[in-house]
Amino acid sequence: MATFGFIGTGNMGGALARAACKGIPSDQVFLANRTPEKAKALAQELDCRTADNTAIAENADFIFLGVKPQMMADLFMEIAPALCARQTRFILVTMAAGLTISAIQELSGGAFPVIRIMPNTPASMGEGMILYTCGEEVTKAEEALFLQGMAGAGRFAAIPEAQMDAGSAVSGCGPAFVDLFIEALADGGVACGLPRAQAQEFAAQMVAGSARLVLESGRHPGALKDAVCSPGGSTIQGVRVLEERGFRGAVMDAVIAAYEKSTALGK
Repeated sequence: MATFGFIGTGNMGGALARAACKGIPSDQVFLANRTPEKAKALAQELDCRTADNTAIAENADFIFLGVKPQMMADLFMEIAPALCARQTRFILVTMAAGLTISAIQELSGGAFPVIRIMPNTPASMGEGMILYTCGEEVTKAEEALFLQGMAGAGRFAAIPEAQMDAGSAVSGCGPAFVDLFIEALADGGVACGLPRAQAQEFAAQMVAGSARLVLESGRHPGALKDAVCSPGGSTIQGVRVLEERGFRGAVMDAVIAAYEKSTALGK
């Protein structure tokens, strides 16, 4: 059984650690964090183990690098000696926006196998959309072992690395956009007289159900929208206002802005 080590247990690293503990024995999962108390608290919750960065670099089969892009160079200054001294095979798993596989290899000091992933926060609930691409040094068996161990995170999609930043702007940044939408829907419900908790529940479940309908029906979102818009009805009036206020254009611009920022991080 492969061991999974997580360096960094923030929002995303913690979400992936939770997912890993759904699919593999918890005693095969190791957590490290800049603030050790944070890793310890999560380890107690998940019944897994804590370690430090170097210990994970020395021993884990899959080493998840859950630090911000601007912190990656400092992390590798700390763990690169341990990686270069290893006699056993390991895989680096990076989730740093904008940093390519070749950049990770350069920072690490060796042509180590790398899997680059772009997860999102719903992975903590098993409903993530995780984009990934494997470096050429990663074998098919290792890719399969990675997918098996992380199956509890949600859906995985292999994409070319050149499309990673674009995909991340949709699925990685998208939860924040959807959360804003849910909050706005709930605010509208409150303005119309609903209690806050009820308005939020209605909005969140509606979004969850609508997303599932798109995925499972295979129908175009435009066709599903048309099915709700009865002639002369209230829904089409709401759609009209959204169109007047530039709703779709604003969403597209948000995705493009996130994409441009991700590409800038890699320069």
